[in-house]
Amino acid sequence: MTRRGLLWAALVLALLASAALSMSFGAAYVEPSAVALALLSRLPGMEALDPQLSSAHEIIVFELRLPRLMLALLVGSSLAVAGVVMQAFFQNPMAAPSIIGISAGASLGATLAIVAGVSIGVAGLGAVPLAAFLGALLATALVYVLSRRGGRTPVGVLLLTGIAMGALMSALAALVLVTGQDPARRDLDQVVYWMLGSVAGRSWTHVGLIAPYVGIAGGLTYLFGRDLNLLTLGDETAHYLGMNVEQVRLTLLALSSLLTAAAVAVSGLIGFIGLVVPHLMRIMIGPDHRALLPASAIAGGTLLVLADVVARTLAAPTEIPVGIITSLLGAPFFLYLLHRRREYAM
Repeated sequence: MTRRGLLWAALVLALLASAALSMSFGAAYVEPSAVALALLSRLPGMEALDPQLSSAHEIIVFELRLPRLMLALLVGSSLAVAGVVMQAFFQNPMAAPSIIGISAGASLGATLAIVAGVSIGVAGLGAVPLAAFLGALLATALVYVLSRRGGRTPVGVLLLTGIAMGALMSALAALVLVTGQDPARRDLDQVVYWMLGSVAGRSWTHVGLIAPYVGIAGGLTYLFGRDLNLLTLGDETAHYLGMNVEQVRLTLLALSSLLTAAAVAVSGLIGFIGLVVPHLMRIMIGPDHRALLPASAIAGGTLLVLADVVARTLAAPTEIPVGIITSLLGAPFFLYLLHRRREYAM
C-alpha cells in the first residue's frame, strides 16, 4: 500500500475509533459491542438482533449520543472544509473561517435572541441557532458589499473589511449584553456558554439543520477543487489559465460562509479546527485540494468528536464546553507547527 493509501486508512480508522468512543463513554458507560448490536438492529433485515440494552440505555444511545456524534462530525467537517477554502481564498495558511466576521455575526444574532428572550423557533429549532445563522449570513453579506471596488472584490479589502466588521459586531454583541441582560434569566451565563461552543444537549433537529449545508455546500465545494488549486497560484495565473476569478471567488465565499454559519449556529463558537486541521492535512496529504478537502472533512469531524469525548469525561459529571478543549489542544499544536515549519522561520 502506498503512503497516501496508508494515510487514508489511518484517517478512516481514527474516525471509526472516535465514533466508538463517543457512543460508549459518558455519564453512563455502554459496552461498545452492545452499541454496535443496537445500531445494527435498526438496519433493514437485522431486526432479529438483540442488543440487550435497557430502555434507559436505548434512549442514551439513540436520542442522546447518536445525534451528538452526528452533529460533532458535521460541525467539525464543515469548519475544516471552510478553513481549507479560506486558506486558498486568501492564499494564507493562517486564514480561518471566522476571518471575515462570520462568527462575530453569529454571536451578535445569538446574543440578541437570548437578551430579547425570544422563544419562538421554526420546525422545532430554537430561536438562538436561527438568529445565529441569520447573523452570520448578514455579516458575510455586509462584508462582501462593502468590499466591492469597481465590480471586483480585492482580497486585501475583503480581509480588512472582515476584520473591521468582526470587531464591530463583537462590540455590538457586548453592548447589547451589558445594557439589556436580565439577571433573573441569567442572560450572561447563556451567552458565555454559547460562545464557548458545545454539542451537548443537541437533538436530531440540530442535525437536520446542518446536514443539508454539509451535503450540498460541501459537495459543491469539492467540485471546485481544481479552481482552488489555481487560486493558490495567484489571481493573474488563474485568469490566464481560463478561470473566471471573480465569479469563482464569490461562489467559494458563499459556500464557505454557509458551512461556517450552519456550524456556528448549532454549536456556538468552536475555534482552531478550521485553522489547524487544513494546515495539518496539507502537510500529510499534499496541496491538491481534490484530496485535501475530503481529508480535512474526515479529520475535522474526527477531531471534534474526540474533543467532545474529552469534554464530557475529563471533569465528569461536569461537562466542559468543547470549544475550550479544541483551543487547549489546537493552540499548542499550531504553535509547534509554526516552530517546526521552515517557511515561518525569520
